[in-house]
Amino acid sequence: MEKKIAMVTGASSGIGWATALSLAQLGYNIIATGRRYKRLQELQIELNKEGVDSLSLTFDVRDKEAVKDAFATLPDAWKKVDVLINNAGNAHGMDPIQSGNPDDWDAMMDINVKGLLYVSNEVIPEMVKRNTGTIVNIGSIAGKEVYPLGNVYCASKHAVDALTKGMRIDLNPHGIRVMGIHPGLVETEFSLVRFKGDEGRSRSVYTGYQALTAEDIAETIAFAVSRPAHVVLADIVILPTAQATAAMVKKNL
Repeated sequence: MEKKIAMVTGASSGIGWATALSLAQLGYNIIATGRRYKRLQELQIELNKEGVDSLSLTFDVRDKEAVKDAFATLPDAWKKVDVLINNAGNAHGMDPIQSGNPDDWDAMMDINVKGLLYVSNEVIPEMVKRNTGTIVNIGSIAGKEVYPLGNVYCASKHAVDALTKGMRIDLNPHGIRVMGIHPGLVETEFSLVRFKGDEGRSRSVYTGYQALTAEDIAETIAFAVSRPAHVVLADIVILPTAQATAAMVKKNL
């Protein structure tokens, strides 16, 4: 039987990298996308060790034309994506709204919201034709509540939550499962990007408690995707035990 295909965006590190490996272990052939060509090539080596076929596409999800051009290069056999993991996302800055940087705002809205839409727009029509498919949008606890200095990032993730619900409604007649997975604190490159390379500030986010790992989220995604076709884990919030809300974390310092 022909292997199914899973596409993972933002696969060059963190949750995306771990998810690509987890889905390969389930037997999916993988299309891994991201901005860093070298990292995607390294991932492809690891995926091939799992005994599956893989392709990598290098593009920035916020660039609509780059997304279209990348998908146009896919061989026909790879265009029928069975599982789409919309993972690519970012946070830039952590400032009060009155002193926020509009460039940071653009980056978050363009990648977290518009990028998700651009990729989905390439994949969903083929799913609709076949009346089957699974879409997993990676949101955040920030899409469920707003925390101090989170303003635009929280807005972008609230948008992801709304899009996930809207997709589920619109795609319901076509038998397509749509799921939202909303992590709390996960120790990845996330904070290093948010704080623009400030390693000390980034480390402090994860000090004094056990944060989630990228593998924790990847295992959750793999579990959700592998449920029987009649089961949709529609909305999952996953937090480390130390975290009670977006802003409340028990730290042992």
